[in-house]
Amino acid sequence: MRKLIVNEFMSLDGVAQAPGGADEDSSGGFAHGGWHMRYMEDDLARRLVVESIVEAGGFLLGRRTYEIFAAYWPNAPDEGQVVAEPLNTKPKHVVSRTLSEPLEWQNSTLVEGDVVAAVASLKEADDDGDLHVIGSTELVQTLIGRDLVDELRIMIDPVLLGGGKRIFRDDGSLKLLRLIDGQVTSTGAILARYVPAA
Repeated sequence: MRKLIVNEFMSLDGVAQAPGGADEDSSGGFAHGGWHMRYMEDDLARRLVVESIVEAGGFLLGRRTYEIFAAYWPNAPDEGQVVAEPLNTKPKHVVSRTLSEPLEWQNSTLVEGDVVAAVASLKEADDDGDLHVIGSTELVQTLIGRDLVDELRIMIDPVLLGGGKRIFRDDGSLKLLRLIDGQVTSTGAILARYVPAA
C-alpha cells in the first residue's frame, strides 16, 4: 500500500493560501499572494521540494490547484523543467465537483464518487511510488479529518499573514503527530516532516 504525503508551504500563523504568486488565489480578499517565494531562495529548501516532486508516484490535487498548475507547468520555462517534467508526465488525480472528463493536462483523471473511498482506493493501488498532495487546502482538510494522510511535509515560513485558507480545521479535533525530520533554512523557514503518532 502506498502512502499519501501532503506537501504544503505554510505561514507561521497557519495560512497556506496563494504561496506562489500575487494573482494565484485572491478569494476571500486575500491580498498577500506570492508570500512564500522569498523563502525558496535557500538551496536546502529548493532541493527538498524538487526531491519530493521527483520521488512522487503520482499527484492528488484539488480543482483550484489543478487549474493553476495546468495553466503553468505544461509551458514552464527551461529552468523549471526539473519540476515541470515530473508534474507533466506523472499521473494526476483531480478532485472536483465542477470539472468534467476529459481533463486537458496530460495524464490527468477526475476522481469520481465519494472522495474518501476514492482516495482510500488510490492508496491501495499497486502503482509505483507514493501519492503526493500539493496545495489543495480544502482537499487536505478532508484528508486529515478522515485520517488518510500518512505524512505531512510542511515548510513553515517566518511570516504572519493574518488570515487566509488553512489546511487544519478549527473543529476541536485532537490529532497527535510525531516529528520524523526537521531542518532550518538560511531564510529562517522550518522544514518539518510529521507522521501520525498513533
